[in-house]
Amino acid sequence: MKTISKKRGATMRNPFRARAAALAIASTLSFSAIAGVAKDLPYPSGDLTADQIIDQVYFVNHFYAFKNYAITKQGKDITVLVIKGEGKKPTTNTLERYLNNEYPADDATKAEDLAIFRSGKLKGTGMLITDYQDDAKSQSYMIWLPALRKIRRFAQPAHDDAWGGSDFTFGDVTLRKPMHETHELMGKETFNDCLGYIAINDDEQTRYTKDLPKSGSCDQKGKEVYKVKSTTKFESWWYDYRISYIDAKSFADYRSEYFKNGEMVKVIDRNWVPLGKSDDPRAVGWGYWYGKTLATGNQTWAVIPSNVNAVDQSYDSDWWSESTLRKIKR
Repeated sequence: MKTISKKRGATMRNPFRARAAALAIASTLSFSAIAGVAKDLPYPSGDLTADQIIDQVYFVNHFYAFKNYAITKQGKDITVLVIKGEGKKPTTNTLERYLNNEYPADDATKAEDLAIFRSGKLKGTGMLITDYQDDAKSQSYMIWLPALRKIRRFAQPAHDDAWGGSDFTFGDVTLRKPMHETHELMGKETFNDCLGYIAINDDEQTRYTKDLPKSGSCDQKGKEVYKVKSTTKFESWWYDYRISYIDAKSFADYRSEYFKNGEMVKVIDRNWVPLGKSDDPRAVGWGYWYGKTLATGNQTWAVIPSNVNAVDQSYDSDWWSESTLRKIKR
């Protein structure tokens, strides 16, 4: 396995005001101490409840099938985060992200997540998130601010803060846990749609968008899915419930539709791709995320080239650390 040197270098509110002010808002709901989804959660069999299905979805979304998962940079290939307002030209950021799950069950830390923005308005910004075994304990955040050449520590952000200025909230990307909602199984059905994407006109193309897919993924069409309704426990929240369409074999969530007062307000589509050599159907990673806020028409598309996905790699022991943040080049 390749050793990655420490030398190399997820609403609608304004993104990263002063690059990080949004993170000063604490989470708006506390919960009693409770164990979260185990990283060794077995693959299920038989008839499943909604809670069991959502636990499996959380397992997949946090890549517990792997000791680590990364979206890296390979030559000119890198993950592109496209944000496009209604009637506006798209803006782009590029980024790398490294998730480490290799912590034993008796360690206070459960996982660490490092994001590094390589271009765009967030260029040079780094974010290191630490998640803990105790689900009642807030995550910790360290942000490298390139303009100041300093690290700032912040409380866990609000779930509805925008991740990187996108239509994805911190809840969507990292914070939402099964305990934050109540879940109801609405049955099984066939997923008969292609996933969303951003159509970019020829005169709007940039070096980062010109090679992106020209259509949405249809690989999921015809797959059997669980349909699960998840109702938020947060009061006066931006959505009342969401409906997820979840692959019945891999537990990858293809689509989440968010509703407020009976109206759909946002949709997030996820294109999942098989990774590694595992026999576990849950060993999947990202092809892309697509999101749209219906009230504004704002769209977000995070496209991950297949060759930048990396799993179970060898890293320096201090890769997930302040040291790596301080070495990020602007």
